[in-house]
Amino acid sequence: MKKWGFLLFLLLSLFLTFIYKESSFESKADIPNVEVLKYEQHENDKAEDRRASENSQQTDISEEQIYQGNLLLVNKKYPVRPESIKLDVVDLFTHSELVKGYGLLDRTYLSEDLARKFSDMITAAGKEGVSNFFITSGFRDFDEQSKLYQEMGSAYALPAGYSEHNLGLSLDVGTTQMTMAKAPEGKWIEQYAWKYGFILRYPEDKTDITGIQYEPWHIRYVGLPHSAIMKEKGLVLEEYLDYLKEKKKVSAKVESKKYTVSYYPFSENMTIHIPENHEYEISGDNIDGVIVTVYK
Repeated sequence: MKKWGFLLFLLLSLFLTFIYKESSFESKADIPNVEVLKYEQHENDKAEDRRASENSQQTDISEEQIYQGNLLLVNKKYPVRPESIKLDVVDLFTHSELVKGYGLLDRTYLSEDLARKFSDMITAAGKEGVSNFFITSGFRDFDEQSKLYQEMGSAYALPAGYSEHNLGLSLDVGTTQMTMAKAPEGKWIEQYAWKYGFILRYPEDKTDITGIQYEPWHIRYVGLPHSAIMKEKGLVLEEYLDYLKEKKKVSAKVESKKYTVSYYPFSENMTIHIPENHEYEISGDNIDGVIVTVYK
């Protein structure tokens, strides 16, 4: 009887392990459909743009726009400029209406817009039974970053101006359960954060590219469709910006909404044409160009 009991327990354990792996496996339905335009199509697009110029809105691009937006690359080579920092940073301790579905480990500052987007994502996770989130770190000004660097050293912190936390688009997320690398919260973020415009900035298999050790807690907002394209292609931000520079134009369809993403190297007296009756966003790359995202 004891032998049969042991065998039943063993079979049940194997079954539950299988179910867990299946539930955490990323199905194809969770990967966005991304279509890359061929180079020849860009020439056709240019001709069409010229023909449709009368039905488009013209937008001037200034040099400072290279250093503003959600797609800025910040690393040891490209620091945060003062004009790049989000202007809507608030103290979440005094804005409890923004803290929904998660807790705060300490006094935390964050972009108000980013806090709302993060809350939307955490609400979605909660509906799937993943709900033990808290923010361990948000926005840091240069003084706080400098102090952290002096206290922790280069092995665990970056100098002031070279951390994404100085930008206002990143935050560190923890869980009350276990380490983020093993917790359901960490797995959920890695699998689904792209749907809400977030990316896992420093994944385990890209340390040679990012130059930063694996950080399953550090997420960065880039917005849609960029997070979807990066997820589908398996790219980190460094690779994604190189990808856009190479392709010049990429189209993506996410939840029935079609986006066109175009990269433009900056030049003096630069103007771009946006199709009439379309919405658009412009972000610099913090290097030498701008990315224009058009959608309807």
